[in-house]
Amino acid sequence: MRNLLEFLRNHFHWFLFVLLEALCAVLLFQYNNYQNSVWFTSANWVAGKVYEWTSWMESFFSMTKVNEDLTLRNFYLERQVTQLRRLYAEATTETDVKEQQELEKLQQYKLIPAKVVTNELHLANNLITIDKGEKDGVEVGMGVACGKGVVGVVYLTNAHYSIVIPVLNMKSSRISCAIRNRGYFGVLRWDGRDAGIAYVEDIPRHARFNKGDWVETNGFSTIFPPGILVGQIKQVYNSRDGLSYRLQVRLSTDFGNLRDVVVISDKTIAERMRLMQAARDSLKLNVSE
Repeated sequence: MRNLLEFLRNHFHWFLFVLLEALCAVLLFQYNNYQNSVWFTSANWVAGKVYEWTSWMESFFSMTKVNEDLTLRNFYLERQVTQLRRLYAEATTETDVKEQQELEKLQQYKLIPAKVVTNELHLANNLITIDKGEKDGVEVGMGVACGKGVVGVVYLTNAHYSIVIPVLNMKSSRISCAIRNRGYFGVLRWDGRDAGIAYVEDIPRHARFNKGDWVETNGFSTIFPPGILVGQIKQVYNSRDGLSYRLQVRLSTDFGNLRDVVVISDKTIAERMRLMQAARDSLKLNVSE
């Protein structure tokens, strides 16, 4: 207490000065029309700026939710466009039945939105970390995509985070895909160079297609549903043995600007895996006999 009193006594003149300045300002702006209008205008300008900054900050932080919604929406729209294009190409008298089947396929997938935490681009075997893990329903082997196309496959998970092997991984990334509306399929691989270019290998020599055709997932694996965009054919090369084509593809996913992704959970995977395992066990039993 004594120290406080000592401080107030030593600095009393400063407190008195501030108090008198405040009193003078009140008297000046309250009883003089010109000064009052200047104060009112300045105060409004300051308040307007504060509200503007506050609104900008709220908009900035709300963009997180907006981006998640856009990613989910883009993914759903891409899938629907693909299914509708297939229905149109295969239009028959059984179109209603086919449409119902395609819609049922869309419903079997659950999408888990996630954000990219770390993203490597310049290594031979890049990895991506996302902010969703086992507690969110993410499991090893699930496919990962964004609003523009394929991203990769979940490799490791813990409670709250997961590691994804992206397309940009020379050693471990192998994604089955096909040329849209052509039916010919191959395997997507990256050569470790340009982050925007990958190659589809093992396209048969009798295949008919054009530069500019789109490549998409073919749905043959349990990882990705059919119709997720991969990229566009830019160049066509012969394989080393000359028995197939090697397609240079401009990837639709911009890995350098990857923020929001979705993890694709197929509700039927467990059932299909059990059926596959039963078939393998049956074959082993027959062979042993």
